[in-house]
Amino acid sequence: MPEIVAALGEKALLDGFGLAGAAVHAAENDDDVRRIWATLRAGVVVLTPRAARALGPALADPHSAMTAVLPS
Repeated sequence: MPEIVAALGEKALLDGFGLAGAAVHAAENDDDVRRIWATLRAGVVVLTPRAARALGPALADPHSAMTAVLPS
């Protein structure tokens, strides 16, 4: 079943999103970010700045989830 809201990136920055009901996907390096992103099924994904940089052009794919990037 797809998740409605997910959060992807460094665990320390995303812990609070789990309390709000988001599925938190901890990824401490760029390879983990890309691996999780490739299998993620969510309508909205909150990204840490580092996770957004790791995904780069993949975020422009019109078939990908809507994203929001946390401020630096």
